[in-house]
Amino acid sequence: MKNCLLKNILLCTLFLLFSCENKKSKQEIKPYQAGVVLSFDDAYVNEWFDADKSLKKYDWKATFCVSKINTLDTIEINKLLKLQKEGHEIAGHGLHHYNAVKFISKYGINEYINQEINPMLAIMKKLSLNVTSFAYPDGERNATLDTTLLNKFQIVRGRAFGGESPSKQVCYFNNSRIVYGFDIDNSHIHFSIPYLLKLLDYAKKNNKILILVGHKTVKDVTANYQTKMKTLELICSYVHQNNMKFYTLSELNNLE
Repeated sequence: MKNCLLKNILLCTLFLLFSCENKKSKQEIKPYQAGVVLSFDDAYVNEWFDADKSLKKYDWKATFCVSKINTLDTIEINKLLKLQKEGHEIAGHGLHHYNAVKFISKYGINEYINQEINPMLAIMKKLSLNVTSFAYPDGERNATLDTTLLNKFQIVRGRAFGGESPSKQVCYFNNSRIVYGFDIDNSHIHFSIPYLLKLLDYAKKNNKILILVGHKTVKDVTANYQTKMKTLELICSYVHQNNMKFYTLSELNNLE
C-alpha cells in the first residue's frame, strides 16, 4: 500500500513538471508577424542601390538574388557589400543564369552544380558575400533540383505564375524551405496594383508572409523585367502603415 502511494505521488509530480514545461515551451514560441519578402533577381546592382536610398525611410529590407557575379565590377561588388552590411540579404541566382530545368534535362544535375552553383558560391564567398538562399532563374524548378539544392541552401525560391484568388495563391510562406514569389514587374501578365493590394490585404488579415519578386528597379518602365519604384513605394508604405514586417528569404528558415 505504501509503495503504491509513493508511486502515485511520483507520477503526479512528473505530470505536473511536464505540464509546466510544456506550457512554458508553447508560451515561448510566438507566431510570426505578418509581413513581406521583397526579392529582386539578376544583376541590376546600381538600380537596386539607388532604390535602397529612396526606400530607407521605410526601414525596408530586401533579398537581392544575384546572377553573373563574375561579370560585376569593383564598384558593383562594393555596393552589394554595403547593402549586405545594412541588413539586406544577398542570395544566389546562378553563375550564368541558366534555366535549371532545361539544363539538367540536357546535361544532368551534377553538371549543373559544377557549372552553375559551386563556382558561384566560391566567388561569392571569396567576396565576403554570405549566401544561404537561392532563386531559380525563370522560376522553373523540379523535385530533383530542390532535393539537391537544399543541401547547399537554407531556402530555395521559385515563382508563382498564376493570378488565383489570394486564398489559393502559393506566394505565401508555408513553413517550407521551398517558397514561391509573385512577380511585381509591370510586364507580368497577372500583375496589377488592385491585385497586389488584395495579396497584401490577405497577408495582413491572415497573418501571412507575402513573397514578391522584381527585377530592375526603375522610375519609368521602358521594357520587360522592370519594377516600378511607385510599386515599391506602395508596398513599403503598406507594410509600414499596417504594422507588418520586412523579411529576407533566409529569415524564413528560422520561423516556426
